[in-house]
Amino acid sequence: MRRVTLFVNGTSKNGKVVAVYGTLSDLLSAASNKLGIRASSLFNGKGGLIDDISLIRDDDVLYVSEGDSFVDPQDEVNAVPVKPGAPSDWLTLNIGGRLFTTTRSTLVSKEPESMLAHMFRDKCVWGNRQDEHGAYLIDRSPEYFEPILNYLRHGQLIINEGVNIRGVLEEARFFGIEQLGDQLEAALKNTQPPNDHSPISRKEFVRFLLATPTKSELRCQGLNFSGADLSRLDLRYINFKMANLSRCNLTQANLCCSNLERADLSGANLDSGNLQGVKMLCSNAEGASLRGCNFEDPSGLKANLEGANLKGVDMEGSQMTGINLRVATLKNAKLKNCNLRGATLAGTDLENCDLSGCDLQEANLRGSNVKGAIFEEMLTPLHMSQSVR
Repeated sequence: MRRVTLFVNGTSKNGKVVAVYGTLSDLLSAASNKLGIRASSLFNGKGGLIDDISLIRDDDVLYVSEGDSFVDPQDEVNAVPVKPGAPSDWLTLNIGGRLFTTTRSTLVSKEPESMLAHMFRDKCVWGNRQDEHGAYLIDRSPEYFEPILNYLRHGQLIINEGVNIRGVLEEARFFGIEQLGDQLEAALKNTQPPNDHSPISRKEFVRFLLATPTKSELRCQGLNFSGADLSRLDLRYINFKMANLSRCNLTQANLCCSNLERADLSGANLDSGNLQGVKMLCSNAEGASLRGCNFEDPSGLKANLEGANLKGVDMEGSQMTGINLRVATLKNAKLKNCNLRGATLAGTDLENCDLSGCDLQEANLRGSNVKGAIFEEMLTPLHMSQSVR
């Protein structure tokens, strides 16, 4: 096997030893990878152009060119020091007023077919404009350019928190960096819930939560979470209006001040959940479990379940001081040992409801249906003012 030592045209430093095999094109390809340039021709030590691989001998020293003519490496020793503004490997970019210092090889090697590579591969062939300090002017966003430059440096996609992935994607497309564009599209897709009607998984939703600023309202109207495990998550102030949360596991979840208006919670498990100030107007929670839930907000904000379908729900031991259950349906529900002080139960269907051990002091039961309801061991007796039918 023959081996040769390769140098970049015009230099005698940082050489690479390469095995010779296949065709001349294979050797040029290996030279491109080893030296980080776009090799197009080979010269021997005397400047002779090599156009046949059979002319290469073992231990030859060859010089790799990107297309320019041969430069004697001896000229490097007597080279004049580089003057400010003269072509060199190091350069500075002025991106939208922010300066980035990098090397020409960084801009050229990773994505050789990109716009950046074409702009800086052949020195200033594009006639790039420079500012008064010699920095190349490019009218783009520095915030979105920084992760692109880091990708060209080390090949990893790293985006700081708060930087819009879509903005980085547009910059990558502008500069023609195709591989990075593919990675960014995949990353952007992972931050968004699926656009079909399939249920959203816990993993997808947690990723969605992490990608949303804490001060932004998270809107999940009409989304399908059917059967998802959302237990122990912080879901405060999220808008779940008309969402499908049937059979969801929401145990110990914090749903404080969330909007569940007209949501489907049938068969869901909300045991030990925090439901302070929750809005569940006209929601469907038939057959759901809400054991040990806390609806009581010390600040005075009352939970609103007006018109909700709560048939057969199990709310045993829940704290519901001041809750609004007006015209709600609680037929066959279990409200044993619940705190319903000051609750609004006017017009509520409490047929066959188990209210044993409940505290109904100052509760409004006017017009409610308590046929077959169980009132055993109540903490406070019903008063005449709490008229029922």
